[in-house]
Amino acid sequence: MHPNKAFRQGDDAALIAWASRIGFAHLMIATVDGPMVAHAPIVQTGPTALSFHVARANRVHPHLDGARMIASVAGAEGYVSPNWYADGANQVPTWNYVAVELEGTVHALDEDGLVAQLDALAAAHEPRVLPDNPWTRDKMDEARFRAMLRAIAGFDLRVEQVRGTTKLSQNKPAGDRARVIAGLEQSGHPALADAMRRVGE
Repeated sequence: MHPNKAFRQGDDAALIAWASRIGFAHLMIATVDGPMVAHAPIVQTGPTALSFHVARANRVHPHLDGARMIASVAGAEGYVSPNWYADGANQVPTWNYVAVELEGTVHALDEDGLVAQLDALAAAHEPRVLPDNPWTRDKMDEARFRAMLRAIAGFDLRVEQVRGTTKLSQNKPAGDRARVIAGLEQSGHPALADAMRRVGE
């Protein structure tokens, strides 16, 4: 996480909830075969718990149960040009971003837990993409579902440490922040511009 305290976030519950709304994480662990990263959808299952699943064929799968893990979740991000500052000649390029790290221990889910993870994942995201006709498991042939289920494995991450960074030019004067927001809008980063507006409110 960024060392500048101006960019730190401190509300653990809010950060975990934010990560779950993003819904996708880079899952990093150290193994006897070297460092590994998996990329997986996540859902919040408790105040300090997340669940996820990976393909059983993923090389990280055998290392997960009992492992110490960092789940890194990224939100809006983008390049910031020095030209957007009032005194751009004496500035350097940087990157604005929002990110959360969730560290804890991983435990394997049984089949019922995996099914619950998939149901929760669909329940969280289907209304966003197909509110009039969301997918649910009961639309699927049961035998087909069980066959596909055998190809994945579910896990629970019990979060013990939460670290968040919201690096959105808080260390810059209001005029420079306004120019960065305008620059981000013009360069195709409206989500990051919106995040900057919200953090300034």
